[in-house]
Amino acid sequence: MSVGIRHDDLRRRNRAMVIAAVRRAGQPSRTEIAATTGLSHSTISAISSDLIDEGILTESKANEPAASLKRGRPQIGLALNPEAAAVVTVVLSLNFLSVAVIDYAGQVVAEEQRRLDTLTMPREQLIGECVAIVRRRLEDPDLDVGSVARIAMGIQGITDSHARAMLWSPITPLTDIPFADILEKEFAIPAAMENDCNMMAVALQWRDPARYRDNFIAILLSHGIGMGLVLKGELFMGTHSSGGEFGHMIHRPGGALCRCGRRGCVEAYAGNYAIWRSAMGLSEDAEPTDVGDPEMRALAIKARQGDGPEREAYRRAGQALGFGLGSLFALIDPAPVAMVGVSAAAFDLIEPALREAIAQTAGGQHSKSISFDTEPNELPLIREGCAMRALNFVDQEIFAPGMQARTGKHVA
Repeated sequence: MSVGIRHDDLRRRNRAMVIAAVRRAGQPSRTEIAATTGLSHSTISAISSDLIDEGILTESKANEPAASLKRGRPQIGLALNPEAAAVVTVVLSLNFLSVAVIDYAGQVVAEEQRRLDTLTMPREQLIGECVAIVRRRLEDPDLDVGSVARIAMGIQGITDSHARAMLWSPITPLTDIPFADILEKEFAIPAAMENDCNMMAVALQWRDPARYRDNFIAILLSHGIGMGLVLKGELFMGTHSSGGEFGHMIHRPGGALCRCGRRGCVEAYAGNYAIWRSAMGLSEDAEPTDVGDPEMRALAIKARQGDGPEREAYRRAGQALGFGLGSLFALIDPAPVAMVGVSAAAFDLIEPALREAIAQTAGGQHSKSISFDTEPNELPLIREGCAMRALNFVDQEIFAPGMQARTGKHVA
């Protein structure tokens, strides 16, 4: 019996390796998969034959450099079958709800976006909006994809480590909403709930594995300040919650009022509302208010025109972010940082004070070597991260064991 169990585990591992190699490379040949995985050609041939028969993979022209110049029979590539399955991503952020249906090859085949007043919406109405937007996509008669096998939801705020519930979020006064359980019960499809910044980090790892691989940080510069942290190639997760809350590290004890209700957080100086509050000359005790992206873009333009309260507000934001990152880099080695969100477009105003602050900390010994990238729109990254988490679940938990049954509801 133990030999059979070991054989099944090995088979599952090898299937997962082949699927992962195809997902990463796009249309690799069997020879390329062998080079990537270390599996023998005979093993890859047997596994790929099974996966093709099961409708998980398809054959296509191999995506090999200079393939046309090689002698002998042309290489046949393997590709993911878009119709093998589908996943649904849901992104809930401040006053905004988005859903997308994504096929097994990772392409968006349908999407819908909706404006909401998340700060005032009652609990049942917020839940109802999330359920309704998913139902509309699943019941769309014009949509033709494989069976939906996973729902992944990303939200700004703290989610539990089991990927089931939103514990707290700055986008709503509501707490402890088990969105994953609600969606799973409603649609009979496995569901998970993820922190939005963690999903940004997952997407960066897939987009640019050469840069974002072993150790890196994704910082959200938007209505709130959040962080996705990858250490030794793994997404950092807390014991009870979704992981690090960089925006709510204390920058100045007893300082400016934060949306979380505490004082002196990094976010209370670097969040959109904090930059706006400072630029407008409002008191640090003023209640945080929602500031639109157009207003923030206009504020950055004014700050670039010369010294004044607008430029000073961005300097204060950079200082808070820099001291926070410097403290983090005192615990871990400096790593690449991706700044994401509307205020990342104003990083030229933030960076000088940020670097100066890092240099003053114990983590700033190598501050000049720390590199930053910017991405002004967080939604595509959050959605992509949710999609990859969901597709990897399908790869490993449904297709890798060789299960013939499809999990979930078919989209007619």
